Amino acid sequence: LEIAPYTLSEEPQRLGSAQLAAARAAAEDAGIAVTGLHWLLLKPAGLSISTRDDAVRRKTLDVMFALVDQCAELGGRYLVHGSPHQRRIDPGDTRAAALARAQACFAAAGERAEKAGLMYCIEPLASEQTPLINTLKEAALMVEAIGSRAVRSMLDCSAAGRMESAPLAALVDRWLPSG
Repeated sequence: LEIAPYTLSEEPQRLGSAQLAAARAAAEDAGIAVTGLHWLLLKPAGLSISTRDDAVRRKTLDVMFALVDQCAELGGRYLVHGSPHQRRIDPGDTRAAALARAQACFAAAGERAEKAGLMYCIEPLASEQTPLINTLKEAALMVEAIGSRAVRSMLDCSAAGRMESAPLAALVDRWLPSG
């Protein structure tokens, strides 16, 4: 089971160890393994990895760090960073600048994930969802630029079906060997 943190709380970054242990125990009692977290930054409102606003990015990183720690407590192995609205380009900003800020956030989250023994996955999403990181190649370039064993990309079949020119089977053959 991948858990979307906002389904557990309006402020998922504030969940305590007792609440996480109860969620993990409930899943285990039902015979369900928590494999990871996804749709990470929907709550609390106002988060962004690409904004020019340093305070918002700092708050976003704090949430990302908390979610990495929580994923480990829940027994997960990875986090999937989709969160399309939290990687938009501010009005008047450039795509390159927004990407650089997003890369710094992914790198910091990757460091935290590596220390926790987890994987932090960048999910390419269709351009109608977000202007940043829309193809597997763009995600792979971001992963390569970060250079962390804990930062990877992942293939979202729906987004890939809208953004990639190759069929899904060919995409798996092309991208799976490189992680």
